[in-house]
Amino acid sequence: MAESMDKPASRFEIAVIGAGPSGFYAADALLRSELPVAVDVYERLPAPFGLVRYGVAPDHPRLKSTIKVFEKIAQDPRFGFIGNVDVGSDITLQELRRHYDVVILAHGTRRGRALDIPGGDLNGCHTASDFVGWYNGHPDFMNLRFDLSARSVAIVGNGNVALDLARILLQPIDALRQTDIATHALEVLAESSVRDVHLIGRRGPAQAAFTNMELRELGQLPGVNPTVDAAQLELTDATETELADRKRFLICKNIETLRSYSERNEVESERRIIFHFLRSPIQAHGSGRIEELHLAVNRLEGKPFEQRAVATEETEVIPCGLLFSSIGYQGEPLTELPFDDYSGTYRNNQGKVAGEPELFTAGWIKRGPSGIIGTNKACSQETVGQVVQYLNGSVGPGSKKGFSGVRQLLESKFVNFDTWSLLDALEISAGMKLGKPREKILNFPKAIASLHNRPSSR
Repeated sequence: MAESMDKPASRFEIAVIGAGPSGFYAADALLRSELPVAVDVYERLPAPFGLVRYGVAPDHPRLKSTIKVFEKIAQDPRFGFIGNVDVGSDITLQELRRHYDVVILAHGTRRGRALDIPGGDLNGCHTASDFVGWYNGHPDFMNLRFDLSARSVAIVGNGNVALDLARILLQPIDALRQTDIATHALEVLAESSVRDVHLIGRRGPAQAAFTNMELRELGQLPGVNPTVDAAQLELTDATETELADRKRFLICKNIETLRSYSERNEVESERRIIFHFLRSPIQAHGSGRIEELHLAVNRLEGKPFEQRAVATEETEVIPCGLLFSSIGYQGEPLTELPFDDYSGTYRNNQGKVAGEPELFTAGWIKRGPSGIIGTNKACSQETVGQVVQYLNGSVGPGSKKGFSGVRQLLESKFVNFDTWSLLDALEISAGMKLGKPREKILNFPKAIASLHNRPSSR
């Protein structure tokens, strides 16, 4: 792969901040456009691939196959990977804007949303994103500690991330040993006392965001029994009207799967996943550490497609020694830019950041944390459509230096894709010794230094 400094000056220089799915899909769309472009993707970590590498559950390797697509994109000589560079710290956004014709913000939403309830700051209360980063070997989360000595765990949220947590917590340890799960997480999970995982959603089963494949997978876990109270699967008239829409076919499949789980309530099992619908957390209780979660019992009100959960006076209590909030992610702006604090996204029109020339956005930081990995492709393509329109109306390529304009600032810092490929090989080699697909690097500075200190092959 050629570095940006080798790119002809007759091309538009474009910087993409964030080497996750949206960043790579944006780069791909740009490289496929009719415009003469050079694309540099900046990433805070030395490792690319973002959510695919650090968000996909280790026992779902098929979902990581997208990395092969991204690796092919990176082979384009017009593509540059500038890893191990934190925009805002190692280099400012203003400096990038000075040397690039366009900058696309695709840095995602790293911070999980915490529960805003009394007691939500007790020991044992965590966000799902912290746990996911920890067991997936993300360097930012390697030093976190999770006490899995309690028998019962509560997870608030009705999306696939909540299912991932439940599955990882109850998955047979021998199955996890064959994945790329972080070794420090594997050691803690091997000693886990967790036997019951409660999945809690504020609305009904028809409003849950599970995909049916992931929901059915819970019923195939050895020694694990997913259960749900059949009364919680009763549907309102408005919900029945919603499900008559053919576009809701997969939601109907979810209801079928959950009804099959309701018939397993009497099945004896060492480990259980218990679904709770129409329940909202109102308070966490415990003496220094969470011991129980208080829930409000809800009912659905409103017209079809406009139903909302309304709390009744009835409450319930779930004993738990660990609580995870899986209610989404909160985006944060890189700097002072038009930003919607409520949605956690840049204010934009189809990817064009409001009132900011040459600045665009893609992915979760553009639209919010929604959809699956593939959803980012259409999102990024929409943004690139706006970029192409903008560049077609510009004075033309050649006036910006791109990476050659900032390289001196980053010379001793940045990691290119060739260096990442060497780090990738180190992970795979370390994993093979443990019978795993890879053992992810946690200490990148040490690993990078080891590459520099290798003896010459000559």
